[in-house]
Amino acid sequence: MDSRPPNLPLLLLTCLLHFWQCARGQPFYTIDVVGLTILPSSTVQSGTPVTLRCEVRVSHDNFPHLEHEFQLRQDDVLIYSSTTEEDSITYELDPARAADSGSYQCRVTVKDKYKESFYKKLDVTGLQAPILYLNKTSPYESEEFTAACSAPEEKGSLVFRFYQRFRTGDPQRIKQTTATGNSLETTLVLRRIGDSFLYCDYNLVSGARRSNRSNEITVIVKGLYISPSMNVLPSLDVFECDILEVVCMVKNPLKNIDVFLTRDRRILKQARVSLSHRFTAQEGDSGELVCKAEWGSVQKETYRTITVKELFSKPRLTMKPTDIFEGDRFELTCSVSIYVPERISNESMLFSIYKDNVKLTSEAAYVTVAQPSKNGNYTCKATAASLALCSVDKESQAVAVKAKVPVSKPKLSVVGGTLVLGKRFQLLCHSDSGTLPITYTLRGPAGLAQKGVVSNPGEEAIFNSSAVYKISDLNNFLCHATNSENRPPMIGTGQQLLRSTIIEPVSIPVLMVRPGAGDVSEGQDVMLVCSVVRGTPPIHFTWFHAETEGALFSKTSNDLKGSYNISNVRGEQRGQYYCVGNNPANAAKQSLAVTIGVKLAGWKKGLIAVVVFCILLILALILILALKRRLLLFKRKRTGELSVKSASTKTERLSLTQAEVNEAANVTPGMIGKSVWSEHASGSESEDQNSVTAPEKPPEPQYAEVQIRPADPSRAPVKKENYSEVRNSKQGVPEEADAQGSVEYAQLNHDTDHHGDHGDHGEHGNHGDHSVQDDHIDEIDIDSVHIGTADHEEGKQDGAPAC
Repeated sequence: MDSRPPNLPLLLLTCLLHFWQCARGQPFYTIDVVGLTILPSSTVQSGTPVTLRCEVRVSHDNFPHLEHEFQLRQDDVLIYSSTTEEDSITYELDPARAADSGSYQCRVTVKDKYKESFYKKLDVTGLQAPILYLNKTSPYESEEFTAACSAPEEKGSLVFRFYQRFRTGDPQRIKQTTATGNSLETTLVLRRIGDSFLYCDYNLVSGARRSNRSNEITVIVKGLYISPSMNVLPSLDVFECDILEVVCMVKNPLKNIDVFLTRDRRILKQARVSLSHRFTAQEGDSGELVCKAEWGSVQKETYRTITVKELFSKPRLTMKPTDIFEGDRFELTCSVSIYVPERISNESMLFSIYKDNVKLTSEAAYVTVAQPSKNGNYTCKATAASLALCSVDKESQAVAVKAKVPVSKPKLSVVGGTLVLGKRFQLLCHSDSGTLPITYTLRGPAGLAQKGVVSNPGEEAIFNSSAVYKISDLNNFLCHATNSENRPPMIGTGQQLLRSTIIEPVSIPVLMVRPGAGDVSEGQDVMLVCSVVRGTPPIHFTWFHAETEGALFSKTSNDLKGSYNISNVRGEQRGQYYCVGNNPANAAKQSLAVTIGVKLAGWKKGLIAVVVFCILLILALILILALKRRLLLFKRKRTGELSVKSASTKTERLSLTQAEVNEAANVTPGMIGKSVWSEHASGSESEDQNSVTAPEKPPEPQYAEVQIRPADPSRAPVKKENYSEVRNSKQGVPEEADAQGSVEYAQLNHDTDHHGDHGDHGEHGNHGDHSVQDDHIDEIDIDSVHIGTADHEEGKQDGAPAC
């Protein structure tokens, strides 16, 4: 039979799984409420037992043995804590005191959760009456004694106060102290003699309520008569070297009394109950002696004032003169102002003079010559013996002797080393040697007088001076230096200033043009010379052109002038030029402007002359040709006039050529109305005589005046018309001219038109018709033509005259 347990691996696996499930399971819980209860009530009388009960209620699912952590707080201060499985705790206040008053709260923590109760206030009314204890009820005045005030049943820190009450008047608080417990022990001191009452009370540090008074204890303060008596022998007024004895004692039989003799807060002697002190009076012993008796903390004092007179006063060392310089003789004298010969043995005193604690002489006076080796601290001593065979030595205060160094001749110099004429400057007056303080006085032009005192090493006497404009004015400066009222001042002259760097500003510059001022020709070279009369070199010259921005040229020169060359002058360089001069004085001056005109070059002038001559020549030729042509035209017009011949009686001729009409139209208005026939009368007559010979003398021809109106440009050109010769018969009837006259007229007009301004020619018909074309006639008023004495109307003839 198999003895192995059946299914052992399966059993182990089941157990592990069950254990894992148990470990993995987390119970659920919650704190429902936390409550705090104060019993019997929230307000109780002091001494009443009080119970504080804190309860908690927790909900959970099967959570056995649940622990609760309780914390009880008073005014947020933990006063009690407990951990238990119970759901409540109690805290007893038995009995409850005023210190237990406050706000209470309970806090319960369960694992990682907590909950707090509401605050509950407990008010414990009333305080225990304190108890007063004194170790002495009859102390002496100002004697310390012990007092204790306690409230055994109270808790916490208490503030105790002690009071003293007299039979009349209000109580007076004499002390207040804070204790950490419910009792206090301290020391009290009462200074008022007589009986009084003491009591105490208290209050909580955390509250303002006070307790009732403690029991009162009667205290009788006794007077302490330990004031010492003091005697000074032989008297309070003594001389130096006299023996003084001071006795100080207390007559009270009390033990442990200490007696002190003091002067100027220095204890001379101390003893029990009484003392005696002997000493030799010295110069500085005058003052107040104090005898003090001390018993515990009680002190009593007695005062006496003694006066110690001097046999002779403290010697005094004097020097004459007080202000000495090297080489001067001086005397030191030792003397006393108070002297009591009847108190001095042999009525004699000894004097001695010391320098730096080295004895120089046993006399009361010392004379020597001031020099550096004699400088030092001098003192004198006086010695005398009193009748009591006491020697008195007194020493004077030290007198420092230091011979002054006479001031040397001062030197005048310009601050900065550079003086610019015309500008304000500063002068330094300095002496190389001389004991301070040194008084400097500067005198200068225009009544200048300034004073300066140099008292410390490193200081300088610097004076402000107004501007000078000439170097010679510097000689008027004087510097006086002195360090003694009894010595004449040393004088420094202004000639020393000439060693400084003196800069004279430039004068107004003058600009000159070379060669000469005025116009120059193009292509020439011009030199602009800028010069000044005064000025310390180097001088910086700058040239400017008024029509050009910026400087043309700048130059620094060590001379009083500088030049600027303009090569190959051009026309655009004409205008005004000026220059500016400046030097280290930095006071620039500008010259007056100089105007430079630029003329054309010679070859340009010749070229222009040739061009002008050629133009004039051409114009002259054109004019001659025009005149010549016009003269030719005028001659042709005269030869081409129309000849009117009369066959029978008087031949009346009306000949209007195109040239004559044009000439009449071009005449000036002053010539309007002039007969166009009068100019050619003689010519027409000769032509008539040459052409026809009449059998009898014909009547004299009559000419008509033709009014020529100015041409109106707005009107249309005059229509071309043909004119014929008209003859009057003897009977007054017009008749046509013969063929010869017509041919001659036509021929003349043809020649005239041929030489005219290219007018249109008339067409020649088969019947020998001739027409004259007038291009420049605007209008001819035929009505203004009168022939003979009879009036005839002149019609327009469209056709050519019959041959």
